[in-house]
Amino acid sequence: MSEAGLPIADGAGVRRVGVELVRAHRGELALVVGLHAIAAMSGLIAPWVIGRMIEGLSSGTLEVSGVDLLLILLAAAVAVQATATRFAQFASLRLGESVFARLRENFLATVTALPLSIVERAGTGDLLSRTTSDIDAVAQTVRFGVPRLLVTGMTILLTLGAAFLMNPLVAVGVLAAVPLIVLSSRWYLRRSGPGYRRQLASYGRMVGVVNETVEGARTIDALALAPVQRLKIDRALAERDAAERYTLGLRSVWYPLTTLGFLLPVIVVLLWGGFLLDGGLATVGAVTTIALYAMQLTGPVEELVNWMDRLQVGTTALARIVGVDLVPSDRPGADGRPQGDQLAARGIRFGYRDGVDVLRGVDLVPEVGERIAIVGPSGSGKSTLARLLTGVNAPREGTVELGGVDVMSIPLSDLRRHVALVTQEHHVFVGTLADNLRLAAPDARDGELEEALSVVGALRWVRAMPHGVETVVGSGGVVLTPAQAQQLALARLVLLDPHTLVLDEATSLLDPRAARGLEQSLDRVLAGRTVIAIAHRLHTARDADRIIVMRDGEIVESGSHDELVSLDGEYAALWRSWQAEPEGED
Repeated sequence: MSEAGLPIADGAGVRRVGVELVRAHRGELALVVGLHAIAAMSGLIAPWVIGRMIEGLSSGTLEVSGVDLLLILLAAAVAVQATATRFAQFASLRLGESVFARLRENFLATVTALPLSIVERAGTGDLLSRTTSDIDAVAQTVRFGVPRLLVTGMTILLTLGAAFLMNPLVAVGVLAAVPLIVLSSRWYLRRSGPGYRRQLASYGRMVGVVNETVEGARTIDALALAPVQRLKIDRALAERDAAERYTLGLRSVWYPLTTLGFLLPVIVVLLWGGFLLDGGLATVGAVTTIALYAMQLTGPVEELVNWMDRLQVGTTALARIVGVDLVPSDRPGADGRPQGDQLAARGIRFGYRDGVDVLRGVDLVPEVGERIAIVGPSGSGKSTLARLLTGVNAPREGTVELGGVDVMSIPLSDLRRHVALVTQEHHVFVGTLADNLRLAAPDARDGELEEALSVVGALRWVRAMPHGVETVVGSGGVVLTPAQAQQLALARLVLLDPHTLVLDEATSLLDPRAARGLEQSLDRVLAGRTVIAIAHRLHTARDADRIIVMRDGEIVESGSHDELVSLDGEYAALWRSWQAEPEGED
């Protein structure tokens, strides 16, 4: 696991993914390599032609007709190179888009299947940076880096081969910079991998801190936590700055050394070639041709070095993306089939941190069809209990069973058809209202969609939309109010049609009258179902068959509204406090 909680794949894992991608696109890759080979070989003809012309003219053995033929050959080579390069670049970009699309689809499929408990423990910053900046880094590498590495690598090999075929003795000078480039690159690569992992991780932490600051701005302001939050942001920025400075320092050493390596071969070839000319071991044409080859290598080698740096970023980003696939399942081998609708929690203890229990020996066995309201002060464990009842987390001790089967042993897709959790958080996905609703019931007809909307009191405003249920909402479409978005989420719940519902303050974002009306509408479809509601407004508790009062992770009171009020305990105190608030007026 990384510091943020999500794993990072090792080199073997990244190579495995690379091999799988090559196998999946070997036909397209072969076409790209072939076209670039033609372009690279065509580019070798020009230096050879110039060398022949210089040698022939200096020795007087080249006639006018020979010059014409060489010029025609030169023009043909340029035309072939231009044509092959054009189609090679097109094929490279198409290959890059295909590979990137495959990577993106696999990544999104993995992310949407991650256990919610692990995602929350990792934090939004790490996952968000992997789905944005890391994906972008890999996209740049796949679209442009891989094709350019193929081109430059092939050009370098063919150019070296042509130089040695021309005159091996002179061509040795082209390799003069190899030790410098190899040694400096090894020094750089050994340090840049960890450096870029630190850099990308620091970006994830910075995004997480900024994101939680924006989302919790009102809470931060209300509790005067701005100095504390500012300190957290400053620390995240300082870590980001230090990580950037480290990799920048590596590049400031590596780039000058490799730049010297670009110029050295040309100088050595001319000096060494001149020495060989005096000894009669080389010709002017051979030295000229190989010197031109050395100059021609400058561009590909420089590009190769630059892409090696960006490839480090892309490889590190790919390791983080592939690492998401290494997240262990929270229900391995789950194949349980519940025998009935009875939900039962017995003796459950749970904590988000070792040694700190949020729930302590909680027992809750609702009757099938019973309405239960769970109330209590903030931090008493109400929402945590809801998560365990719906299989988001597994208890450290005790059991949560559905139909006699541990909920963590039931496949998640099956569990959600039996038990559903609706929280105060709501999401509107880009698409039509119908698309949003059919996430819960893909085969639902328009009439069923309208019936679900009617149940939650949303049909009137949906029909007032420009295109009804076909109106596009979300980013780039109609912006829904928080109340409308929550009604949409609750309509999805109606379509999902589970027999047990756990409502974690599901209507808290609506104003009291709208929430009251919505809950009354839901009563018509909740009949016969088991309902466990985390109550934010106590009128929900008043209407329940049984009220559970929690404090410090334990159930301290249980009974009907009248029973608990007459008991004059914690619930009675909460009831009197709620009635005294303006919001309590119905």
